[in-house]
Amino acid sequence: MSEAQTLAKQYGCQLKRVRRSRHWSANGLAMDIQSLAQALKDTNQDAFIYLTNKLEAGLVPPADKLEPLPVKLARLNKDNPNITLRELIALTACTQAEARLARFETEIL
Repeated sequence: MSEAQTLAKQYGCQLKRVRRSRHWSANGLAMDIQSLAQALKDTNQDAFIYLTNKLEAGLVPPADKLEPLPVKLARLNKDNPNITLRELIALTACTQAEARLARFETEIL
C-alpha cells in the first residue's frame, strides 16, 4: 500500500487509514483522484485492481465536479439557450461575472 500512497502524493491526493481500522480513505480533489485511479490502472498490478474499482465507484456520484467550470457553463448554455443567469449560478455555484462571460462566449460561437 505504500506504493499507492506515494503515487497518491504525486497526484495531490492522500491515502490513509481510517483510525485503527482496516478501512482506507482517499482525500483530494475529484479530478486528482480520477487521475490517481487512471495511474493505478496504468501500472497493471493486480494489487491495485480493488483500489482502482473503489476509487472509480466513489467518483460516480460527483461526476459533475470532474468537468471544469468553463466547460460546464458552455455545455449548459448550449443545451438550454434560454437559461437565465440565476439558473446558471444556482446549478454551477459560479459568480455572476463567470456566468455572463460564459453566455457571451457561447453567443459568439
